[in-house]
Amino acid sequence: MFNGVFNFDAKFWKTLIPLLTNPGKVSKDYKEGKRSRYSNPFRFYITVSIISFLILGLKINYKKYQALVKADVQKELSINEKINNTEIERDSITKIVQKELDKSIIPISKKQKKEILDDIEKEENDSIKKKKAKKRNFSFGKGTRIEKFLEFQKEHPKTDVDNALDSLKYSKNFNNRFLYQRVKVMNKVMDDNDSYDKFVNESLSYISISLFIFLPLFTLFLKLLYVRRKFTYVDHLIFVFHTQTVFFMLLTIVYILSFFMKVENASIFILIFLTYLFLAMKKFYDQGYIKTLFKFLMLNFVYMIMAVLGVVLVTLISFAIY
Repeated sequence: MFNGVFNFDAKFWKTLIPLLTNPGKVSKDYKEGKRSRYSNPFRFYITVSIISFLILGLKINYKKYQALVKADVQKELSINEKINNTEIERDSITKIVQKELDKSIIPISKKQKKEILDDIEKEENDSIKKKKAKKRNFSFGKGTRIEKFLEFQKEHPKTDVDNALDSLKYSKNFNNRFLYQRVKVMNKVMDDNDSYDKFVNESLSYISISLFIFLPLFTLFLKLLYVRRKFTYVDHLIFVFHTQTVFFMLLTIVYILSFFMKVENASIFILIFLTYLFLAMKKFYDQGYIKTLFKFLMLNFVYMIMAVLGVVLVTLISFAIY
């Protein structure tokens, strides 16, 4: 199975290069019957998406490694206790940390040392302003049932479900019990980094599965958008798989770059992909710039709505079965 998916033959590279450098060409050639030189769009999409999710997981593990290095330094110094209980000068803390980093048993590069020092200085500032500031938090609207459950469970983490519902004056039915159990999961995910990373990894696996439902549904809208053109559903699906493949490739490139430099925001990545999508639509569907622009905007509007609904649904499912 994996040999069939991860088959980096000549076709793979003949597909990869024009797919990235010539928007819409591969899809158009495939539609016109020039298929022998290219990889199967579905298989190519599977290969690239799997690689993308693997690299994303690698990024999370790299962050865990950084956290372990940082924890090793903080354990020796008891930095948090010193910050909370004494008035140590900021420069003094930095010097102490630098000294401990130099003799740490874990090999640390200069770049990692700088990142750790920056993180610790930021934590010091945050601790002074607010000792117990939460990194992540949920809000479902003040006074709502789920918000009450979240607040109560956070304040009384050891209280069992039935006693909690009694205290909150809610009936002990299946819905309330299930919701309170999920609230416990939410608080755990938000407060514990390991649980958060595990939840993110599981959610990513569900997203990869949900895309197999999402993309064919999205293709139906594309079919309606070009209803007067002589394109079959399969033609549209090939175009969708190719553009989504490019999306994953660009995302992978951004993640790889983030190992070597700080990527502050995704604006450049989004701009590049949107430009690519517009040019791909122009070439594949062979319409004028005005018509292409109108359909491009419509397509992105529907895509955003479906994507938001999809992410919400996947998140809810992830919490329900976590």
